[in-house]
Amino acid sequence: MPHTKLVCTLGPASVDRIPALIEAGMNVARLNFSHGTEAEHRRAAATVRQAAAVLGRSVALLADLPGPKVRLGELANGSLDLRDGSRLLIRGDDAPGDERAVSTSHSTLAADLEPGDRVLLADGAVELLVLASGEMLETEVVRGGTVRSGAGVNIPSERLSLPAITDRDRHALEVALSIGVDLVAQSFVRRAGDLVSLRSLLGRHRVGVVAKLETRAAVEDLEAILARGDAVMVARGDLGVEIPYEEIPLVQKRIVAMAVAAGRPVIVATQMLESMTAHTRPTRAEASDVATAVLEGADAVMLSAETAIGRHPIEAAAAAVRICRFAEANGAAYETRLDRSRPSPGPVIGDARALPSSAAPSEDEADHRAAWAIAGAAADLADRDPGISALACYTTSGRTAALLSAARPHKPILALSADPVVVRQLALCRGVIAAHAGEPHDTDAVVALIDRRVREMLGIRAGASVVVVAGSPVGHSLTNLLRVHQLE
Repeated sequence: MPHTKLVCTLGPASVDRIPALIEAGMNVARLNFSHGTEAEHRRAAATVRQAAAVLGRSVALLADLPGPKVRLGELANGSLDLRDGSRLLIRGDDAPGDERAVSTSHSTLAADLEPGDRVLLADGAVELLVLASGEMLETEVVRGGTVRSGAGVNIPSERLSLPAITDRDRHALEVALSIGVDLVAQSFVRRAGDLVSLRSLLGRHRVGVVAKLETRAAVEDLEAILARGDAVMVARGDLGVEIPYEEIPLVQKRIVAMAVAAGRPVIVATQMLESMTAHTRPTRAEASDVATAVLEGADAVMLSAETAIGRHPIEAAAAAVRICRFAEANGAAYETRLDRSRPSPGPVIGDARALPSSAAPSEDEADHRAAWAIAGAAADLADRDPGISALACYTTSGRTAALLSAARPHKPILALSADPVVVRQLALCRGVIAAHAGEPHDTDAVVALIDRRVREMLGIRAGASVVVVAGSPVGHSLTNLLRVHQLE
């Protein structure tokens, strides 16, 4: 498997093919709560857990909350064609819409907008200009097209009066937590405080928070969001509606670079292999897009419609893995270089400060700097010495493995833990192969365990060396040990 992880959205096309999707390379299964029923999500989650256990793979469950997304109401004929220059009223009721007037899921949308504002429908396929606002909006169709019932309605995020967490989000979160998901993605994050609100709802549930960056406001508050979230997602669909499309490539590079520097896993998402919803092969441009995400340093790429509703979900997953593997093996001269001498990154996924209910011990800043220095030294050592085949650690909280991932070594990282939650959450971290193992009683037992498991899981033969990173004494110390171990 490549170091770059694969997130696949489950849906009608893939829910009955989950074992094949895992075998193709899925590391994280995304449950999109904007669509589907509670029963469907429960069934998909149970199937993932069962298939992962049978196949001996670590697969995380990611619940993607709907967020304060505004959508068109029902249309009388299911869809309508809007012509350039025509007028369209947007009402606050829920009556079926037609060519003259439509409704939305946000009954007070008219109060959020004023003349001159722009409204986009169906991910920008249709553009409206607000002419007047009052009890309803009067708009002119600037760019026409076809829209369907439930199509997205985009307005400037700073004007939207909906709360960061809606009643629909609260219900979806209750379901997700009862399912036992490992990660929750918060949609349409506008500021770091939105993540604080979500954490308060999580209570003591050990769930990582992924901030979806799909508004201009979120990009502008990126540094604070990185400090509050456990991971981020470059959600280029809605982000590409709010920000001009020519800006998206550079915005993506900035987000990925800042996330990597902060030690936060980062997912690049939306239309990665969009043509594979209908075809068995990606376009050359799509292959380049996936490879670019890899070379920029992303932890994961995500497939949406490709695996949720596409005709070829398994082929799409296999294609993403194939592109990632080739880019990693042959793209060293083109990848974004990481400065391992930079200041230590903030709390990483699995860290006590990032996940309040984590089992990780408390630490001070000096301990954190030391742990990062050890992780960076381990990565440097592994990259410089051709005799070293992998890095490995036993981790109680996941923190040591996450720091090693943040150092971006070019060799695999085997992470062993007695905590199944830790094992699954590490499925998002670049380069980490996580597995369950009983807790060793001392450092020698850690090395013996690693010696055996790297042979079994990575196929490394006797004579090769492994960089072992650990805390000593086991289970009671932060990362404070680096050792080169030659397999007997």
